[in-house]
Amino acid sequence: MSDSAVSPPWHRRFSPRSFRGKFILVVGAAVLFDMLLGGGIALWNVQRLSRDAAQQVGAGLTKASREYLQTYIDATALRANLLFERVHSEVGVLSGTMQAMIDHPETAKAIGDAIAKDRTLSTPLVYNAAGDWAQNLPGAPGTTSVWSYLLDSNHQPIPGAQDRVRESALFDILGPTLMQTGSKKLQVYYVGPKTLPVMRATPAPELAQTFDKLYPGHNKANFWDFFFPGIYEDWQTWLDKPSSRPLDDVTTITAPYIDANSGKQIVSFFRPLWTADRKSVAGMAAADVTLDQLIDLVQSVKVAETGFGFLVMSNGNVVAVNSAGEQTLGVVTASGAAGQGVTGLDRSLKKSDQPAIVALSMPTDNKPDIQHILLKQNGEDVPYIVVLKQLEPTNLWDNGPIVKETMTLGFVVPEREIYASLIAAQSDISAATNRILKYQIMTVLISLFVVFVAIFGISKRITAGLSALAAAARQLQSKDYSVRVDIPTKDEVGEVGVAFNRMAEEISYHTENLEQLVEDRTRDLENANSEISSLNEKLRGENIRMGAELDVARQIQMMVLPKERELSTISGVEIAAYMRPADEVGGDYYDVLRDGQRFKVGIGDVTGHGLESGVLMLMVQSVARALQETGEGGPLQFLDWLNRAIFKNLERTNSDKHLSLAFLDYENDKLTLSGQHEEVVVIRAGGGVERIDTIDLGFPIGLEMDIAPFVATYDIPFTTGDVVVLHTDGVTEAEGAKGELFGLDRLVESTRQRHASSAQEIKDGIVEDLMTHIGSRKIHDDITLVVMRHR
Repeated sequence: MSDSAVSPPWHRRFSPRSFRGKFILVVGAAVLFDMLLGGGIALWNVQRLSRDAAQQVGAGLTKASREYLQTYIDATALRANLLFERVHSEVGVLSGTMQAMIDHPETAKAIGDAIAKDRTLSTPLVYNAAGDWAQNLPGAPGTTSVWSYLLDSNHQPIPGAQDRVRESALFDILGPTLMQTGSKKLQVYYVGPKTLPVMRATPAPELAQTFDKLYPGHNKANFWDFFFPGIYEDWQTWLDKPSSRPLDDVTTITAPYIDANSGKQIVSFFRPLWTADRKSVAGMAAADVTLDQLIDLVQSVKVAETGFGFLVMSNGNVVAVNSAGEQTLGVVTASGAAGQGVTGLDRSLKKSDQPAIVALSMPTDNKPDIQHILLKQNGEDVPYIVVLKQLEPTNLWDNGPIVKETMTLGFVVPEREIYASLIAAQSDISAATNRILKYQIMTVLISLFVVFVAIFGISKRITAGLSALAAAARQLQSKDYSVRVDIPTKDEVGEVGVAFNRMAEEISYHTENLEQLVEDRTRDLENANSEISSLNEKLRGENIRMGAELDVARQIQMMVLPKERELSTISGVEIAAYMRPADEVGGDYYDVLRDGQRFKVGIGDVTGHGLESGVLMLMVQSVARALQETGEGGPLQFLDWLNRAIFKNLERTNSDKHLSLAFLDYENDKLTLSGQHEEVVVIRAGGGVERIDTIDLGFPIGLEMDIAPFVATYDIPFTTGDVVVLHTDGVTEAEGAKGELFGLDRLVESTRQRHASSAQEIKDGIVEDLMTHIGSRKIHDDITLVVMRHR
C-alpha cells in the first residue's frame, strides 16, 4: 500500500495527539533540553576554566615572584656577607702576624732591630713639645706614635714602650701591603696593651697631629679608655670566661659612623691580641674600612621599576639606602655633624613617619621573610612587599658592652609592579573567556536550528515503521502468530522489524512444541542432578582421606617435638616451649638436642605452612638429630652439613620451600648462637634487656648448596637468673583487633615483667599476653616460642 492510502490529513499528522507530533515534540524538547543543558554546562565550564586558569596563573606568577625575590635577596646577602668576610680575613692575617711576634719575642726583637737599621723602613722617634707626644719622622711606610704618659723625663719612650715599638716593627712591612689589597680601607693600625698602648698606623703621616685636631684631650687619658671604653675589659672577660663570647669569632666591629677626617661612612674592625700565655689582652690589630662597596651593593638593588634595597642594624638604624628609598621608608638622616671626630649615623626605622615601617618586624632566622605592608602615599594606602634577610652575625661595640649584632638586608617594592604581569594575564584570560562565550552561544543556536530541521525530516521515516510495528503487535496480542511486518529501511527501526518477525516465528514454534520442550528440559535437569550427587560423594570421600593424612602428619610432627620429661632432666637450665600451627600441619621447627651436659636448641620457620612445610620441618628435625648423634663438627660445620642435606632433598622433590634456622649451643654457662632467624631476646638477672640480630650469622636453609661463607657465631654469656627467648614471626606478627602487630617490644616487655619466674611461668605469661592481643582474630601463621632460664 502507498503512503497516500494510509496517511492521515496534514493537520492530523502534526496534531499533538498523533505519534509524529508527539515524536517531534518529545524529541525536539529532549534535544532542546540536552543542547541547552550541554551548552549551559559548557559555558559554566568555560567560566570555571577561566577562573581556574586565572587562579593557577596567579598562583604560578605569585610563586615565581616570591622565588625571584628570595633568590635575589639570598644572592645579595651572600655578596654582602662576602664583603664582611673578606675584611675579617684581612684583619685576621694582620692579627695572626702580630700575634706570632708576641708569641716569639726573640724573633720579634731580631726583626725589629733589623728593620730599625733600614731607614727606608724605619725613621727615629722625635718628641713634639706642642702635642707632648713622640712620633717617628716622615719617610717610613707607617707612623708610630708614643703618647705622653709613655715617655720618661727625657721625652723618650719608657723601657716597656720601647720594647713594644721594637717588637711591633713588622707592622710597617705588613700594613702597607694590606692597604693595597682587598677591600677599600682608610687605614690599618696596631695598638699595644692597655698599660703600653703604643700605636702604629698606615697610611697616617701625621697620626698624632690628626688626633690632636679631632680628639682634644686624648693625650691626657689612656688610649683605650678614651677611644674604646669597655672593649678592652670585655676581651679580658672572654679570656677569663670563654662562654661569655657572643660568637666564636673574636673579631669585633664598631657601629657604622661618619669619619670626621674623610667624611666617609666607615666601620672599624678590631681583632684582639693575646699574651703568649693567653691570660691577658696584649693589644689589637685593626682596620678602618669604608662602606662604599656595601653601600653601592645595597643601592644597586633594583626590583621591578621602583623597588630598592636597604641595610638596617638590629636597633633599626638604616646603614645604606638610596635617596628614593629613604623617602619611601620615611626616614631622615639626623647626624650631629657639628661635633669633632667620628659622627654616628642616626637614620632609624623607629623614627619613620610611616607606621607600617615603625612596626616592621625583623626576621629571627637566616631565611628570607616576605611581608605585605601598606604605606601612605598622597593620602592613599599603597600595598608594598618587603623582603628581609639576615646577614651573618658579628660582635658589635657601640660605646657599651660587646654584643652580638645581626644586620638585616631588605627589599621594598610596590605590589602593583611585582604583579603587573599577573594583572595583564588575568585581563587577557577574561577577554579570551568572553570571546569563547560568544562563539559558544552562536554555536548552540546554529546547532538547534540544524537539529530541528533534521528531526522534522526524519520523523516521517521513523514513525512509519513504528506504526507498522504497533499494528503487528496488536495482531500478535490477538494470538495471530502468522503476522509479519515489512519495513524496508536499513536503520535501527528496520532491525527492530526483523527482530519482531523472528520473535513471532519463535513464539509460534514454542507455542506448538511447548510440552516436548518441557519434557526435554526436565530430563536434562535430572541427569545433571545425578552427576552432581555422584561428584559430591567422591569429594566427601577425598576430603575424609586428606583430613586423615593431614591428621597423621600433624600427629607425627607433634610426636617428634621434645617432651617435658626430656627438658626437665637438663641440669642448671629450665626450658619451656609452645607451638601452635596455623593449619593442621605447621611449618615451624624447634628442638632440644642433648649430648651429656651440653645441649643444642634449634628454632626455625619454613616458608608458608601446611603439609609441604610440615614435611620439610620433619626433614630438618631428622637431619639435625642425626648430625647431633655423630658428635662431630662445631656450630659452623653443623649448619653447613644440615643445609647440604636439606638442599639435596628439596632439589629432588622440586620444592621451592626454604627456612630460616638458628641454633643455640650451651656449655659451661655460655651460649653460642649460629644461623639466621628472628632476633634473640636476652633478659639479664638484673632486668637488663639485650636484642641480638642474627642477620649476619647465617643464610636461609635450602636456597644454596654451600652456605659456609655466610655462617658465623656469636657468644652469649648465660649465668644464673638470665632468660633467653626464641620465637618465630608468628609471635611478633600476630594481629590484634585493629590489625596492630604484637611486635618485638611487647614480647620483650612481657618477658621482662616475669623474668624472675620459672621458664614455664614465663612461657605461659607470654602466651596469655599474646592470645589476649589476638582476641577473636584468626591466627594466620604458626606460633612457636622457646623460653630458657638459667637456674
